[in-house]
Amino acid sequence: MTTSSVSSPQGEARPRPYIKWVSRVLFGAALVILLFHLSVYIAYAANLIAFPFDYDQGEGFELVDVMMFAEGRFPYQPTESFPFYSSNYPPLFHIFPIPFMWVFGPQYWYGRLLAFIGTLICAGIISYAVHRETQNRLIAVLSGLAFLASNIVYHIGPLFRQHMTMVLFETAAIVILANAVNVRQPGRRWRQIALGLGFIIAAGYTKQLALFTAIGALVFLFIRNPRRAIIAGFAFGAVGIGIFAWLHFGTNGEWWRQAIAANVNEFYPDQMMGLFRLWWQLHSALIIPAVLLMVYELYFDRLSIYTVWFVASLANGVGSGAWGAGDSYFATTIAATCILSGIFFARTLAGGWHFPVDVYLSRLVRPLRPAAPALIAASMIVIPLLYVKYGRDTFKVPTNVPVYREIAGVLNLEPNAPRWAAEKTFYDSAGRLAGGYADIGHFTTQADIDAGWHIVEMIREAEQPVITEDASFNLLAGETVVTNPTQLRNLWLNGLYDGTELIEMVENQEFAFIVYRAQFYPADFLEAVGENYAPDEEATVYMNGFEYIIMRPKP
Repeated sequence: MTTSSVSSPQGEARPRPYIKWVSRVLFGAALVILLFHLSVYIAYAANLIAFPFDYDQGEGFELVDVMMFAEGRFPYQPTESFPFYSSNYPPLFHIFPIPFMWVFGPQYWYGRLLAFIGTLICAGIISYAVHRETQNRLIAVLSGLAFLASNIVYHIGPLFRQHMTMVLFETAAIVILANAVNVRQPGRRWRQIALGLGFIIAAGYTKQLALFTAIGALVFLFIRNPRRAIIAGFAFGAVGIGIFAWLHFGTNGEWWRQAIAANVNEFYPDQMMGLFRLWWQLHSALIIPAVLLMVYELYFDRLSIYTVWFVASLANGVGSGAWGAGDSYFATTIAATCILSGIFFARTLAGGWHFPVDVYLSRLVRPLRPAAPALIAASMIVIPLLYVKYGRDTFKVPTNVPVYREIAGVLNLEPNAPRWAAEKTFYDSAGRLAGGYADIGHFTTQADIDAGWHIVEMIREAEQPVITEDASFNLLAGETVVTNPTQLRNLWLNGLYDGTELIEMVENQEFAFIVYRAQFYPADFLEAVGENYAPDEEATVYMNGFEYIIMRPKP
């Protein structure tokens, strides 16, 4: 079938000089704002890397997993006997810090540093993808910076957690596969497809949520070439299942019980809806152009892998309503949004829209062809303004750090974090997470560090084991980490944990004391503690915006 196209006329009615000048000023402003976001992100990462204790609950248990792998053991251990430890995440993220563990022992800084560097690499891949598609260097840079400016990426980027490493692998996989399908040499094409799917396997064994990216990638490959997709899918499945079987049999079934079966949590629709609203409010300036590009591909062009990926990853946002989930479930979608919006912006500035004549909807577009130069001129103003709006929507700044404090004062920004602290020291446009418990993004202080070492000294002086809801205190005291509270709770709620021995130890007051932060334990454990232990009000410790309650044995 022969088709012609309607595109923006080239060389007609070039934008007037003052339009170009205003556009440059606005793009400069957008770049400055996003670079400011980057500076805050770097300062936050540096502050967090230097903090020796748990910042986000769960970091310490990631470190315990690394320690166990470094010792040649799986962290998926039987949970009914002391120390009742359990892990609910795949192993790959915990492999990378092992050399640091061997040299420096259990420390938080190297896990946070690796995670932070991973987000920078991910932003670089996003910039590369936009530049490869459009050849627009400025938009490519802004797209990468926009990813790092997102409050959601900022919150979790430097944490000793595996989520952003998963996003890094997912993004690399999609960008590789986007090019692989266009390679003409069969051998080279298959190598790129294998590499892209290999990164997806790596993402899946970093965190289970990569399943949605895997589905999106395989759907895209099937759309482009069903036969090739089936062959690749079988190979992909064989490798993935092989690794799964190795983990299952190597842990006597604990991998399945702890990392898969235990991850079915209560679902809160209000939490999910609140997080979807938060995602929209923060990223609408990029979501709208991303969706416009998707609509264009659907009606006038071929669906790109970035569109399929966006849809698949957004479906994962439904899972954000589960207990223990949060805004991090949208991080992958944000990466896809930055790429799609960047391509839309660059293509608009270049007048690169083509509308096939034989497509019915093109009749609606053809009358606009004479106005194309004016539309391009308008886009030179609107596009940088959208980046400025995005920078404003995602604004965040510490209010207790020199220079940043003065900037917050000039902008008349009142701190709203940390949520539980008596003195709030950080402004975050995201506010507090809807329905979640996480309270992250603010900077730690020397007072927080001193408070943490106070708990460590209490543990060192104890003559019996101590249970702490954050693992860092036991780790730094050189004592055994007893339990992984949230994971025991997940196992217990799914009928996979009895807890008889642990309850008996509590009833016999075999723990010197128990440190509560959020009380994310099985209900019967909390009941047993309430009957046999009481809060020592004089020993309560305040750290990082949280109240650490010391539960001591009752007389």
